[in-house]
Amino acid sequence: MTTTNVPVELGARSYEVRVGAGLLAELGTFAREALGGEETAPARAVVLTDSTVAPLYAQSAVDALNADDCPAQLLEFPAGEPNKTLATYGDLIDRLLRLTPPIDRRTLIVAVGGGVTSDIAGFVAATALRGLDWIVCPTTMLAAVDASVGGKTAVDHPAGKNLIGAFHQPRGVLVDVRTFATLPEPQFIDGLAECVKHAVIRDRFLMEFMEDNVAAIAKWDEDVLVELIARNVAVKAEIVSGDERESGERALLNFGHTIGHAIETLVGYERIGHGAAVSLGMVAACELACSRGLLEREAGGRIRRLLTKLGLPVRFADLKNTPRPAVADIWTTMQHDKKTQAGQVRMVLPVMLGTAAIFDDITPEHIAAAVGAL
Repeated sequence: MTTTNVPVELGARSYEVRVGAGLLAELGTFAREALGGEETAPARAVVLTDSTVAPLYAQSAVDALNADDCPAQLLEFPAGEPNKTLATYGDLIDRLLRLTPPIDRRTLIVAVGGGVTSDIAGFVAATALRGLDWIVCPTTMLAAVDASVGGKTAVDHPAGKNLIGAFHQPRGVLVDVRTFATLPEPQFIDGLAECVKHAVIRDRFLMEFMEDNVAAIAKWDEDVLVELIARNVAVKAEIVSGDERESGERALLNFGHTIGHAIETLVGYERIGHGAAVSLGMVAACELACSRGLLEREAGGRIRRLLTKLGLPVRFADLKNTPRPAVADIWTTMQHDKKTQAGQVRMVLPVMLGTAAIFDDITPEHIAAAVGAL
C-alpha cells in the first residue's frame, strides 16, 4: 500500500498531510516528526474524540503516542453536529485545564474523529493557553478532504454554522483510510460531496477520476481512496497556501456551502448531513450559474449526474422525512452567513468544469430560482 505525502505550504506554519492505510499505529512517530524532532517533541498529548469514535480508535491513538514516549490522556465529548457548541467547548476547556499534571505549552492536542471533532478540538487548541500545537487524525472522508486541512476551527451558534472560531493551522494531518471501515455508508457518502466541490472549482481531471472510479469508491477500495484523498488535499492545500485566511481565492471553497449551510441550519443538523446539504447547495448554485449563462447546461448536468452516482441528493425528494425550508427562510439565513459582506450575499458559481468565481450581486430572486431546482 502506497503512502502519499501532500505538503501544505504556509511558510513557518507549513505542514504535511500523510495519507495511507494502517497509519494510526504510527501516530507517535508522526507527531514527533510533525513537531520537528527530539528537541521540539511534545512533552505529552491529550487526545480529543467523540463518543462514537472513542470506543473504536481512541485507545489505539493513545497507545501509539505512549509507545513513542509521548504520555497521552483522553478527553471524550458527545458526538454529533448538535453538540458542536460553546457549551461543549467550555466543558472540554474546563476538563483540559483540570488535568493532572497540568497542561503546559508543550502539550499536544490530537483530534481523532470526523469534522465535528476536528473543528472543536482545533478551537480548543487555538485558545487553550493562547494556543497549543495540534495534529489531526481524521476518521471520516469528510474530515480527511476538508475539515482537517486549512486551519479553520469553530463551533456552531443558533444563528448559523461555524460562526465562532479561529484560524489555527495544525502541525500535521495523518489520514488512515482503514478507519473509514467503521463508517456508516451514509456518512462515507457525505464526504464525497466535498470531493465533487474540489473538482468543480479547481480540477476537472479529478472529476474524471471520480467518474471513472465510482464503483471502486463505492467498494471503499483502499488504493483508490488514498489517491482520491491525496488529490483532494492537494487542491485544498494549493488554495489555502495562496489565501490562508480567506481574504480572496479561498472563498472558492465555499461552493455549495452558502445555500447548503442555510439548509443545514433550517432543517437541523441531526436531520441532514453536511455533505447532503452541500450537494443540494451545489445543484442550486449550478442552476443559478446555468440560468445566468455562466455555465453550460451540459456541464451542470454532468455535475448532477456524478452526485447522483455517488449517492448524494440532488433534490429534496431524495431525502427521506426531511422538510423543505421556505425560500424566504433560506434567504434570511444566508444573510447571517459569515461569508456575507455589508449585508450582501456572496456566492461561488462555476463558470466551467474546474473553474469558479465569486459573485456579489446575488438577489432573493436568484435564490428563489436556484432553490426551485431542488
